[in-house]
Amino acid sequence: MPGELHLGIDVGGTNTDAVIIDQQGTMMAKAKVATVPDVGRAIEQVIWLALAGFDAGPERIRRVMLGTTQATNAILERWALQKVGVIRLGYPLTMALPPLASWPADLRTAVSVGETVVVGGSDYDGAELGGLDRDAVARFACSVGEAADAIAITGVFSPVSADHELAAAEVVRRELGGVNICLSHEIGTLGLVERENATVLNAALTGVVTTITEALQDGLTRHGLRADTYLAQNDGTLVALEAALRFPILTIASGPANSMRGAAFLSGEEEAVVIDVGGTTADIGVLVRGFPSDSLSPVTVGGVETNFRMPDILSLRVGGGTRIEGRGPAMRLGTSVGSRLTSEALVFGGSVPTLTDAAVVSSRMCLDGRAVPAAWRATLTEALARVDALIAEGIDRMRLTSALWPLVVVGGAGALVPPDVGGVSRFVRPANFDVANAIGAAIAPVSGYAERVCPSRPDRKAAAIQEACDGAFARAVQAGADPRRVQIADVDEVPLSYLLDPAVRVRVRAIGPLLGVPAPALPDAPDVKAAHRG
Repeated sequence: MPGELHLGIDVGGTNTDAVIIDQQGTMMAKAKVATVPDVGRAIEQVIWLALAGFDAGPERIRRVMLGTTQATNAILERWALQKVGVIRLGYPLTMALPPLASWPADLRTAVSVGETVVVGGSDYDGAELGGLDRDAVARFACSVGEAADAIAITGVFSPVSADHELAAAEVVRRELGGVNICLSHEIGTLGLVERENATVLNAALTGVVTTITEALQDGLTRHGLRADTYLAQNDGTLVALEAALRFPILTIASGPANSMRGAAFLSGEEEAVVIDVGGTTADIGVLVRGFPSDSLSPVTVGGVETNFRMPDILSLRVGGGTRIEGRGPAMRLGTSVGSRLTSEALVFGGSVPTLTDAAVVSSRMCLDGRAVPAAWRATLTEALARVDALIAEGIDRMRLTSALWPLVVVGGAGALVPPDVGGVSRFVRPANFDVANAIGAAIAPVSGYAERVCPSRPDRKAAAIQEACDGAFARAVQAGADPRRVQIADVDEVPLSYLLDPAVRVRVRAIGPLLGVPAPALPDAPDVKAAHRG
């Protein structure tokens, strides 16, 4: 539609931000409100404020993109999680570490209604390890019955051959009707335990994401907005609402990913270190070709190891709301006051010294001429010096090479970062840095991933790469991308040295703009060759 606009929203732990931009990325309006326990109210309020600063009709807003930390918070705080029955296909080969054995006890209690391991699954080449024990699957489904909100099914090497997972799902459906079923081959990569963990968490989070998407839809309806709705994913791309409700686990790290994509867009930097300073944490990551660099290590979420794609982020307990506790040698950085900053910080007339007060004392931040009591100035100055050292160390840890890269600073408390920070080639704090997270959501493209394992022989590898490219393309289209403009962004090969026969894992990512939207800046499409990662 000519002249259509996008509304990007990011629900953070301290603030909820919104921006309205046109198809070229020009800012039309922005808004920021405190994130309250009733997230729906925060979303509705921030939409109202954004529309209030906008001089055209709301009917021009045709796309709405939401990023949120609610899924992460649900896991960390063990609330609003659905009950899950866990089925693993791989008996007896996988019994050394039973399902959920490595989970924290309180999280396992909050989620699981039972686990079982049955005969089934595939080898790395797709050959069956044994016939699927359908009777055992049916007995387990009946045993958990109405206690389970969802069933998570994980088969050995199911990303190579998903036949047994699909067959087990049919059995569960026959026994339990319309229960939510999550299959691991649609979610994670090859590592069995980590993929199983991600699948169970995905099943447990369905209710959380359903609640926040319903809150978003209610907020849009109240303001007369009729728009296609998308959720931001861990890698800085989008997924259509229907797909997000199936795979809520993919939204866990959308907050930092949005900020990094917004930083790339606002600064024009595609290779840079990014620091996003909010009210609670400072998240440091690296941009590679304009997208967050992936973590190459298993990602731990709430004490559980998973292996789906996540940005490589270093989180420091440093934010605008961080408390400064004690004075002199005993002084330390405490927890954040969060959304209570404007009532509790010294600069707002409260009694709690925070890093926002320290930034005001140092003249890095100016808040309507407010003053900080003189008795706190020395302590606040010392606290800021400690923060500067933490940030410099964090930047150094995240650098990918010995070469100096630009530093792009974003986030509502981005003024905490000093312009003379060391270890970078130049300092960039772009216009609208305070709403980079919402901008990142509003300009994000759509992606799809696929993975295959094959023998190292050139002919088999070429076929596997092409199959993975086709699969990634199909998943990007399923997520809402324009099929005419999807391109292959990454093709990685990882040798699997632990197998008896030489083999390689092929991972492919496809990226494309939403249907009807001009193509955003995307990574250069590689030839269908692998960028080797040993």
